[in-house]
Amino acid sequence: MKPIPLGAKGSFTLLVQSEHLANRFKDATLPPVLATPVMIMIMENAALNAIRGFLDPGESAVGTAVNVRHLAATPAGHQVTGEAQVTKVDGRRIEFAVRAAAGDKEIGIGSHSRVVIDFAKFAEQLR
Repeated sequence: MKPIPLGAKGSFTLLVQSEHLANRFKDATLPPVLATPVMIMIMENAALNAIRGFLDPGESAVGTAVNVRHLAATPAGHQVTGEAQVTKVDGRRIEFAVRAAAGDKEIGIGSHSRVVIDFAKFAEQLR
């Protein structure tokens, strides 16, 4: 892993489709809006993209903590962009400020942590 600078940024965009909606993903009685776990996935992917260029071959980073607020509903057909910015680096543990927006409307904010892993060592732990 190369040194990861504070302030490194990443993004991830998703077009909200029917399989991303709370009434399909979780509970049929919920309104047809973006499910919170999908919004979190968008934010996590943005965080990974913020540090991807600093990882060595055979490395990735797994999520270890998420603390977010889902602020606004987003129906299918809208594009949601997650953004992440590195706020702290402690060895292999990386912390991020994360947000998600649908156009100009902020729909989620929070923080997220990831730990850089070596694929081979991680696979060994799963055996």
